Amino acid sequence: MRDYYFERECRTPNSECYAIEVDGNEIGRVDIHFTASVAYATLCVGEDLSDEDTRDLIAEIDEKLVLTTDPFREDFVVTVWTGREAAVYSDEDFAEEEEEEEEEELEEGNGHRA
Repeated sequence: MRDYYFERECRTPNSECYAIEVDGNEIGRVDIHFTASVAYATLCVGEDLSDEDTRDLIAEIDEKLVLTTDPFREDFVVTVWTGREAAVYSDEDFAEEEEEEEEEELEEGNGHRA
């Protein structure tokens, strides 16, 4: 079994999000949402993770993250997505892009916005 490390990215009163790492490499993320009786998770991992490894990872998530928060839950439902990371976007990226577009418009025009 792999040695998984979970790094919390955010937390709300009813949910938590974690990056999942193995040997210092990020292999996925899990978003966990807690209700009164059921914990739900969305697990996103790479295409190269085998079915057996995915089941082991779900067991680790249950043991290390879900049961420590809600030991009396009735069920743990996990939706698994496999794929590859395409990109990461943030407000800063869009703000920089808008600033560049505004500067280009000012250089091309008469200083007035259309």
